[in-house]
Amino acid sequence: MAHKFFTLAEANRTLPLVKRVVQDIRAVYPEWKDLVARYELVAAQARPDWGESKEQIDLKAQIDAVAAKINGFLGELGEIGCEFKGFDLGLVDFHGRLDEREILWCWKFGEDRITHWHELEAGFAGRQPLPEVLSRT
Repeated sequence: MAHKFFTLAEANRTLPLVKRVVQDIRAVYPEWKDLVARYELVAAQARPDWGESKEQIDLKAQIDAVAAKINGFLGELGEIGCEFKGFDLGLVDFHGRLDEREILWCWKFGEDRITHWHELEAGFAGRQPLPEVLSRT
């Protein structure tokens, strides 16, 4: 699949919008987690031979509604051209190039600008600070 490639400056210019979308995701994600936990508790106490209870059906509908909101936000990030990578930290990656190779510019919610990058397969654990020459741009 072809990716949109960002220069570091282009990726940083998207951050005001990306920050708002990630903030929206982080606002509703705990609600989704809570609903799923409640559903699992109710389902564990249910009698399978009785079928799903009204409470289970209601919780499922609420879970689906919140999941739809989250999916909408994820779609917005996809339209920008970046990839959401983590609910808990609010991680977002942007495809870019560094020294003629494909890399990912890595931003974490709460950061003012992109200050890290990582190899395609490295993930968050492989985050590295930007080279000195780039960190001044």
